[in-house]
Amino acid sequence: MPKLDHLRPSGLHHNPAYSHVVTASGARTIYISGQVSVDEEGRIVGEGDIAAQTTQVMQNLGHALKAAGTSYANIVKITTFVVGYKPELRPIIGKARSVFFEGMEPPASTLVGVSALAAPEWLIEIEAVAVAD
Repeated sequence: MPKLDHLRPSGLHHNPAYSHVVTASGARTIYISGQVSVDEEGRIVGEGDIAAQTTQVMQNLGHALKAAGTSYANIVKITTFVVGYKPELRPIIGKARSVFFEGMEPPASTLVGVSALAAPEWLIEIEAVAVAD
């Protein structure tokens, strides 16, 4: 199991939804391309529904992690891209995403509002970096 330390630097506000700093020691670094809300057949899941799309995106990350022989617990950093981001979307995305990190320290995280993704029906895309032995 890799060694992950979730640091709480003094002078930075503690937000339970993400870690400001994660240090990782392990044998492998896994980079997962941005995942979007499509199923195995390439069909959109949750069209127009940011919560449903976030859930599907996180499930897709899970498939990628499993293929690499690891899990959500090994994610050290995620970057989330949201089309037309508004602050009222953050709790919706956070609630859908938090289920996948339940009972563990959340990874370092960045959320970026964008004007569009590669397909017009996609509302959210999440990429991840994981460290494993």
